Amino acid sequence: MKKPTKSFEIALSALACAAAALCLTAGSYVDFLLGAGYILAVFALMLPLSKEFWAGSLLAAIGAALLSFMFCGFSILTIAPFLMFFGLHPGINFLQKKYVKKAWLHVACFAVKAIWFDLVMWFSWQFLLVELFGLSEASWYPFVSRYFFAVLFIGGTLVFACYDYAIFLCQRTMNALVKRIRR
Repeated sequence: MKKPTKSFEIALSALACAAAALCLTAGSYVDFLLGAGYILAVFALMLPLSKEFWAGSLLAAIGAALLSFMFCGFSILTIAPFLMFFGLHPGINFLQKKYVKKAWLHVACFAVKAIWFDLVMWFSWQFLLVELFGLSEASWYPFVSRYFFAVLFIGGTLVFACYDYAIFLCQRTMNALVKRIRR
């Protein structure tokens, strides 16, 4: 099989960037679709990774964040978690799967990614949810604020474990779908 050309990498990355920017923009305009917009944008960024274009996926994530930043009225706080974690996570998983061969290194990679996820969730909680969306008025807020770090590091790590495993499975599915493109 011949090696894909640079123009094919650019086209695939541009498709991923456009789809991710569209998902992020739609999620930014409709508050309850923000999480779904993040997840669909992550799926779009898996498109270049299926042909092993990790640089194209990274540039697509940056491009999608910049486009959605402009389309969403320059609301950086809405797309900050995507920029800080969700846009980069598929590329990190790809590099981990490709280069890490020992089991104990996979555990170390998971620990680093879990800490990274927990820090982004702390940032999102502190600066986005409480400040922007007024979560301090919710009835369950005093309980969560009292036990915040336990909830974050235990619950956040468990949620991340499921999310990380699901992203690995989704990448495998994306690879099977894109395998039909003969380039």
